[in-house]
Amino acid sequence: MPIKSVNPATGELEKSFTPLSESNVEDKIARANLAFQSYRKTTYAVRTGMMINAADILEREKLQFAVLMTKEMGKPLWSASEEVLKCAWVSRYYAENAERFLSDEIIQTTALKSYVHYQPLGIILAVMPWNFPFWQVFRFAAPSLMAGNVGLLKHASNVPQCSLAIEDIFRRAGFPDGTFQTLLIGPEIIPRIIADPRVKGITLTGSEPAGSAVASLAGKVIKKTVLELGGSDPFIVMPSAHINDAAAEGVKARMVNNGQSCIAAKRFIVHKKAFSPFLQEFQKRMESLRIGDPMADGMDVGPLATAEILEQLDLQVQESIRKGAKLVCGGRRLDRPGYYYAPTILTEIPHNSPAYKEELFGPVALFFRVDSPEEAITIANDSSFGLGSSVWTNVEDEKQFLIKELEAGLVFVNGMVVSDPRLPFGGVKNSGYGRELGMHGIREFVNIKTVWIK
Repeated sequence: MPIKSVNPATGELEKSFTPLSESNVEDKIARANLAFQSYRKTTYAVRTGMMINAADILEREKLQFAVLMTKEMGKPLWSASEEVLKCAWVSRYYAENAERFLSDEIIQTTALKSYVHYQPLGIILAVMPWNFPFWQVFRFAAPSLMAGNVGLLKHASNVPQCSLAIEDIFRRAGFPDGTFQTLLIGPEIIPRIIADPRVKGITLTGSEPAGSAVASLAGKVIKKTVLELGGSDPFIVMPSAHINDAAAEGVKARMVNNGQSCIAAKRFIVHKKAFSPFLQEFQKRMESLRIGDPMADGMDVGPLATAEILEQLDLQVQESIRKGAKLVCGGRRLDRPGYYYAPTILTEIPHNSPAYKEELFGPVALFFRVDSPEEAITIANDSSFGLGSSVWTNVEDEKQFLIKELEAGLVFVNGMVVSDPRLPFGGVKNSGYGRELGMHGIREFVNIKTVWIK
């Protein structure tokens, strides 16, 4: 697979890279393994100082990193800037809390002393996606490095400059040589890395097929994995909701990152009493979005990341319409250079259509009309995914019912789903397993060691 940066706003090649050879990869694994032998013994104070340095670099050079992201994958510059600051936040969060999260826990037993002790595992391979090219990496790297692990990053092949920039941030922050390294490789080398006994765990954010393949390979060699895969998040609106607020947040939740987010609201499940006013307000806001060059001021929506993603999304939309879905607005590529797709709304979606069964990774909102909270749950859970969910109601009984019945790793009430360093993040069903962020995230790749002393 070619490793290259193509500007999705123009379709023009920015820069290409030669993939690492097998011997190059071996050198990097050996360097990581050597680094771990000493790095695992460093104190939390030392790690904290370096992680704070990384946060300082991110904040100081925010615009430079934001421009890099925008040119490689197309998100609006303002959104890329926010992503950089969020990376600084997660870095500071784990710098301040890692020691507390991993301190010994005394457990009262019949022993003179018994406790739980946390120790790093070693080399962790991170297979990361292009849609949040900095954030996805930092939410793995900050807890892993603070726990005493070392990292190898196999980033998406369309964001190589972001990948190299992240490695450089950790180098400049003072992390020892080999502690965090980027692997500019195609997917064909991943199986060999997973099988290497020096690699102790794998974390992947990506598609279902990629997650299944990595989990299968890791399972054969008995290695820990954390998978954060796709999502088709429901956004449930009940009659008591504040319609304008729900519609405003709904559009924002659908269009975040140009619609390319695993936790974007994708299926809008609306009670019949709220359906018409909500759809009307939602459509008005969708059609008023400013679409254009993501480097320009004031743009709400930029291009999709690649020509292949644009093609796939349009195929899904057109096939859904062919099977009976009603097109309310959009539903077409924009006639301009780059990979732009019009903000789209579909209603009356048939069960046998791609829009009902598949994840649509782009600016397409799917609408469903329901008669009750129970029917909302039936549709919401009628999906192979179970990542995030958003519930809009001001009736307490409805809140509790929907919270308990939704098959999802996250439920947000009267707000859009977001990832937060302080809270665990992850899904159920085909959305993956394991958790990132919070206390739970840093404990995924450590040896949870029981100590019993008589």
